[in-house]
Amino acid sequence: MNFLKAQRQIQIGRISTSETEIIDIIKAWGAISIAFAIVLRSQLQSNFYLSFMIASLTVGVGFLLHELGHKITAQKYGCFAEFRSFDNMLLIAIAMSFFGFIFAAPGAVMIAGRVNKNKNGKISAAGPIVNLALALIFFAMLFLQLPKFLAAAAHYGFIINSWLALFNMIPFWLFDGYKVLKWNKLAYGSIVATAVALMLMRSLI
Repeated sequence: MNFLKAQRQIQIGRISTSETEIIDIIKAWGAISIAFAIVLRSQLQSNFYLSFMIASLTVGVGFLLHELGHKITAQKYGCFAEFRSFDNMLLIAIAMSFFGFIFAAPGAVMIAGRVNKNKNGKISAAGPIVNLALALIFFAMLFLQLPKFLAAAAHYGFIINSWLALFNMIPFWLFDGYKVLKWNKLAYGSIVATAVALMLMRSLI
């Protein structure tokens, strides 16, 4: 419960947050966007600014809304839930991006309160489900007549959010998939199957 100390709560609609959480989200969003922009720069053969914009709108938004999915669901159950960044891991992610590889563990939503297996499973499932929804939105955008920049963002947004959903469903240790599988095998299978189907759809674009 140490992360609850000296936190002045800020109410934004029905969501409770704090200055510390907002700062941590901005740090993580920025660092992840920089790391992926470095990799994207060579893949897209574009300048860093353009790559950063695409990364922030795709993987950055995917990361942010994934964590908000956990947070909002936890707060719905009356829990205290706030994101905390893992600053060392953010630096490692940026450093590794120069070698063309990223291991992203930007942080996690810390939860305090009474959470049983069912609630924990639903809270954990919320993040990957958000990524699946984003992947479908980006996929739909691919069929629109978009400027080159937005078309590239839609393409990358579809791929990265499909991957984020599947990656987070690994049924091991602190991954969302481990907690979802313990809660409901059908829910776990449905999320994984949808993520795999979306990944296979990459061949269509």
